[in-house]
Amino acid sequence: MTHRPYGKSELAQLYCPHLSVSAARRKLMQWIHLQPLLMDALHRSGFSDSMHTFTPYQVRLIVDALGEP
Repeated sequence: MTHRPYGKSELAQLYCPHLSVSAARRKLMQWIHLQPLLMDALHRSGFSDSMHTFTPYQVRLIVDALGEP
């Protein structure tokens, strides 16, 4: 997986292609929030829940924590 900027919905669809876009986005965010170390690292990188895009660094953090989509 290329570590480039991804929209929340775009990344979520990679992890949950069988779900609707909104359901996939909710599921991805649920998985992220269940990982306290990931959430801490994301917040330190400037992430907030209101953001619509993950930076390449944030994508790498997510993939490292959740595995390849």
